Amino acid sequence: MNKSIIVACIGFLFMSCALKTNEIVVKEKPNILFILADDLGYSDLSCMGSSYYETPNIDAIANSGMVFTNGYAGSQVCSPSRATLMTGQFAARHGITDWIGAPIGEEWRNKKRYSKMLPAAYKHNIDTNLVSLPKAFKNAGYSTFFAGKWHLGDVGYYPEDYGFDYNKGGYHRGSPAGGYFAPFNNPKLKDTEKGENLSIRLAKETVNFIKNTKDKPFLAYLSFYAVHGPIQTNKEKWNKYREKAQRSGIADKGFEDGYFLPMRKHQDNPVYAGLVETMDDAVGLVLKQLKDSGLDKNTIVIFTSDNGGVVSGDNYSTNCLPLKGGKGYQWEGGIRVPFLVHVPWMNHGGQKNKTPVSGSDFFPTLLELSGLPLLPEVHVDGKSIVPALKGEIMQKRPLYWHYPHYGNQGGRPVSIVREGNWKLIHYWEDGSNELYNLAIDIHEDNDLAVQQPMRTQEMYKNLMQWLQEVGAKYPSPDPLYNPQKEQLAIIKKKADMTKFHESLRKGMLDKNWEPNKTWWGSIPTID
Repeated sequence: MNKSIIVACIGFLFMSCALKTNEIVVKEKPNILFILADDLGYSDLSCMGSSYYETPNIDAIANSGMVFTNGYAGSQVCSPSRATLMTGQFAARHGITDWIGAPIGEEWRNKKRYSKMLPAAYKHNIDTNLVSLPKAFKNAGYSTFFAGKWHLGDVGYYPEDYGFDYNKGGYHRGSPAGGYFAPFNNPKLKDTEKGENLSIRLAKETVNFIKNTKDKPFLAYLSFYAVHGPIQTNKEKWNKYREKAQRSGIADKGFEDGYFLPMRKHQDNPVYAGLVETMDDAVGLVLKQLKDSGLDKNTIVIFTSDNGGVVSGDNYSTNCLPLKGGKGYQWEGGIRVPFLVHVPWMNHGGQKNKTPVSGSDFFPTLLELSGLPLLPEVHVDGKSIVPALKGEIMQKRPLYWHYPHYGNQGGRPVSIVREGNWKLIHYWEDGSNELYNLAIDIHEDNDLAVQQPMRTQEMYKNLMQWLQEVGAKYPSPDPLYNPQKEQLAIIKKKADMTKFHESLRKGMLDKNWEPNKTWWGSIPTID
């Protein structure tokens, strides 16, 4: 045989093997199911310590994976945290520091809070030129799917503009416009039947995507609107949890004073409990599909929340003990969240890991687990937690939060840094600092700033330097500030809200209570 022909044949064989090898690599790339809850608190799951809420399907993720007990959201409110997940960047860097739609500057006066500061300006979308999490996976040959809440921009800045091939339900709104039962009034999610549950529908859309994705690895991003307000459930689940609360004994007083608003003291809201369980039911549908199709052995499953539970403001839904505060607040209850990672080829079996980790870390972690190159110029603040998943000690690094705003829940303009077990909170209203040792004071009761002046000053200096480096925006003093007006507003608001929500709580726990005759439309009437 001619020597050149032999060489060509050998070259062809090598090329064929390479192509087959590449095909095998592609087929063996892991699938990813990323589940994001909205406003779900650190202790709002059975596996995270709740004795009231029942979440067996989410618990199964925890029991087969690794639970990061020091897992943090990117912010104490939703949009900044969601942007952190998409970019691997802390909020001060990507610039979305408040929920999109929140008033800034002099607009804040319309809230009649008479606050000392005017909230800083913030970005209203992520740069579409950025290689976001879904875009990185799409570029690597993944089929990408989004279902649920987006709240990261209006038209032109929807999920499909950032690398998602499919978008079921994601647009600019941060809460379910039609509530949790159809009609949903969602331009990105067609109604099918009256009374259909929103969480279940989003799960079914995710199931259908998984069923129909056979030739590519996939990234399925299931971003529930639950458990954001308005909190709603059906009659059966409400009654189940009302009876459970009765059996456990109902406290006479349900609320205590917070800085600006009352705060819920107990997990005893039967409507919220039903909403939580329905979300768990929805998670179960998707996990079942993975198992039935044999994909569970090659699918990474993530479960987390975008911020702490709503202890104050909104619907006063839950309590985040042993953590202090909740959504909107600078304390651990506002930023520490469930952080569950299941990697099927790593036998963690519910192992708990104390490493401080952040939502910014998911981007590089998923890239590494999928065998894809990291993008450190994008996920600048995120660090792969694969070493921790392997049982190794991760290099310590600071975690930063920047919230130069006032929250609907009573939160104040702050910046935060955590270094090891130490957490410093800087208050922009008066320039004061608080220092806590979270290893021994998880409820942040003992401010050590005075006892530890050198540590306080060093952490404050590092925080300010980092904020300057990333071009952070700051609140400004309101020249019309009147402290007497502010105090009167706080006193009145707390009194009014305490009276109203104590009455509402008592009503929801009464066996004859009902929100309306159709239970928010979950019992459809005949036209």
